[in-house]
Amino acid sequence: MTTTYGFDVSISSAVDTAAEQPTANGREEAVEGPLTPEQLRQVLRYWDAANYLTVAQIYLLDNPLLREPLRQDHIKPRLLGHWGTSPGLSLIYIHLNRLINERDANVIYLTGPGHGGPALVALAYLEGSYSEIYPAVAQNTAGLRHLCRRFSTPGGIPSHVSVQTPGSIHEGGELGYVLSHSFGAAFDNPDLIVAAVVGDGEAETGPLSAAWKSTSFLNPARDGAVLPILHLNGYKISGPTVLGRDSDEEITALLYGNGYEALFVEGDDPEQVHQAFAATLDHCYERIRAIQAEAREHGVSGRPRWPAIILRTPKGWTGPKVVDGLPTEGTFRSHQVPLAGVRQNPEHLAQLEEWLRSYHPDELFDAEGSFVPDLAALAPPGERRMSASPHANGGKLLVDLDIPDFRDYALEVKQPATELHESTRQLGKMLRDIYARNAEAANFRLFCPDETNSNRLGNVFEVENRCFVGRTLDIDDHLTPDGRVMEVLSEHLCEGWLEGYLLTGRHGLFATYEAFAMVSASMTVQHSKWLQEARNLPWRAPVSSLNVLLTSTCWRNDHNGFSHQGPGLIDVMLSKRGTVARIYLPPDANTLLSMADHCLRSRDYVNLIVIDKQPQLQFFPMDQAIEHCRRGASVLPWASTDGGDEPEVVLAAAGDIPTLETVAAAWWLRRLAPDLRVRVVNVIDLMRLFPARYHPHGMTTEDFVELFTEDRAVVFAFHGYRRAIHEIVHGHPDVDRIHVRGFSEQGTTTTPFQMVVLNSMSRFDLAAEAIRRIPRLRDRAPQLIAECKARIAESVTYAQEHLEDPPDIRDWVWTDD
Repeated sequence: MTTTYGFDVSISSAVDTAAEQPTANGREEAVEGPLTPEQLRQVLRYWDAANYLTVAQIYLLDNPLLREPLRQDHIKPRLLGHWGTSPGLSLIYIHLNRLINERDANVIYLTGPGHGGPALVALAYLEGSYSEIYPAVAQNTAGLRHLCRRFSTPGGIPSHVSVQTPGSIHEGGELGYVLSHSFGAAFDNPDLIVAAVVGDGEAETGPLSAAWKSTSFLNPARDGAVLPILHLNGYKISGPTVLGRDSDEEITALLYGNGYEALFVEGDDPEQVHQAFAATLDHCYERIRAIQAEAREHGVSGRPRWPAIILRTPKGWTGPKVVDGLPTEGTFRSHQVPLAGVRQNPEHLAQLEEWLRSYHPDELFDAEGSFVPDLAALAPPGERRMSASPHANGGKLLVDLDIPDFRDYALEVKQPATELHESTRQLGKMLRDIYARNAEAANFRLFCPDETNSNRLGNVFEVENRCFVGRTLDIDDHLTPDGRVMEVLSEHLCEGWLEGYLLTGRHGLFATYEAFAMVSASMTVQHSKWLQEARNLPWRAPVSSLNVLLTSTCWRNDHNGFSHQGPGLIDVMLSKRGTVARIYLPPDANTLLSMADHCLRSRDYVNLIVIDKQPQLQFFPMDQAIEHCRRGASVLPWASTDGGDEPEVVLAAAGDIPTLETVAAAWWLRRLAPDLRVRVVNVIDLMRLFPARYHPHGMTTEDFVELFTEDRAVVFAFHGYRRAIHEIVHGHPDVDRIHVRGFSEQGTTTTPFQMVVLNSMSRFDLAAEAIRRIPRLRDRAPQLIAECKARIAESVTYAQEHLEDPPDIRDWVWTDD
């Protein structure tokens, strides 16, 4: 067993403080390391307690302390859980506790291995915080029985390190995010150390591979630190892992290239590994504080080389070595439940009892079932316990964002649909001032994949810089180690950083191209699930919402082509519970400002805001924008011709380009059939279209009829896929009369107007559809529809000849004549 520091340097131990008397296992010589024999004995006993409770949670329905011989009826009917990674997770946790006690360190613990839940639940229970939060799980035999019965059972808790687990901000069920979450937690948290355990299966994922690069964005002068602990036990569910089979030299090279000093701890002898890990952890702490002290005293002079631990221990360590004649400990067979037939197989039952008793539970828990006092005293005090850290319940630390009055950034709209402006640029000015007003609090960051200027948010660079701790050049633009605009070309990293930042009590915004938000869509889904479950836990304080701004949308990526054209995140978020998911489609700058203000002030939501960055017509003066946002959907009287009476057809829109085309269609219908009674409706809060019984933002039947009538045809232009509208309005009166046009996976490199033509959502398509649905126009419809088709054909011919749209379309504005 060796511990390796950096390149080509190996030493057997970092500390020479071995004692001269026998240790807990009766050795004549103590194992070398920083722990005294008594400390080592207590650490091993604490580890036994954690391992015992981990196994007990997986298997036991009753008899939690084996106060009587184990019987089949003491075993759960369904055995669910993962043993293989758990002993290593517990070992790391226990040594972090020693570090906290000895150095008064401020530490939180994030575990990447997906199903390490029983270990972290056991440790939170041993620290007492679990019983404080869940009084029914008391520090006695009855509480232990309850602890076991609730693990991975109906009405209980999941097998992951879930939102129900004290001290967790990272579930780990979907692998790949532990490092990005950890760095997000460390940003602007100068005293915090985030211990991030990376499973070797997790290390094979794309998001995790990208996240190693986060060292180039961590500023030791003002941020906390992340201590990655790559836990290599060699196997996934049924096969080896890549890094588990790599040599120390290969892993060292990988980490070195990403800014880390690789420190190896490996072995299968508990005393040796515990001593080596203790020594290595002490070295890491001293190295971290030295890096920070140097930067805080002399400034940042480049990316430091941060320590990272590589822990090689057997999978399922201390568990059954052989089951049914097959090797188990140290193999993939210990990944989940090593003894799967305990209720049916007497040999398995006996082997389980032998396994459980090998931890000597009678020496760990007293007659009442309480953790013995000398071991319980090893836990850190109060909020220094990792399971009780306010950083892992970030709402406790949340300070309201100082947001300027969004009205100060309003565009003057004298006449609707007559002036073009870049709407997101106004938001950029507001974000600039949010940065300035919260500079001292240092609790806001913008995360964007190299697109801040492209998305017209560049005004933030008047007061803030891009963050980069690596090498910089004279030609770099607004790039410094102390910047707080986070640009990296990985949607996974941006999303993960922001989630970690929010869950530890700060605020932020993730802005990205619409099509590529799907890269990290699964992360958005997992975060919404976390928030949904957190709402059921009174002890989880509300956190700032995850705000996602989608720009460079499908309708205005005509210049980039089909790869950049995809509104799929809308559909993803529509499937989430209405208690947490919100989708907003502001059509102009003033509605965007009003909606952004609302989202930045909100708590415990995932807010999706969709609007393009290109110059677009402005529709709402600020007072009307505020009211429109409050309503979520309303009539545009200036574009309507029904005079407030019953219309013959309703033109509806949700989204900026759909609103443009719908308003232009209403304008065109005035010229084709001046006697038509047309109502134009704009929807900004997509969830508003749900029936009220299905969504908290939904409409009553009366509200729906007031906007869309009871039985008139509705031609609906939608930003996303058409099926979404049909799904949302299901349950309202006579929804078969709603005819939706939207993105139908037709795209290419073309002109803006040809994009809507390709998807049959042009103003002429909408006008023709309206004409088709009005009974009174049945005789005139063929001629009128032919005129619409002719205009479409003319636009196609012009675009192919002149490589741009016709001037009367390209430069169209609303006129009343």
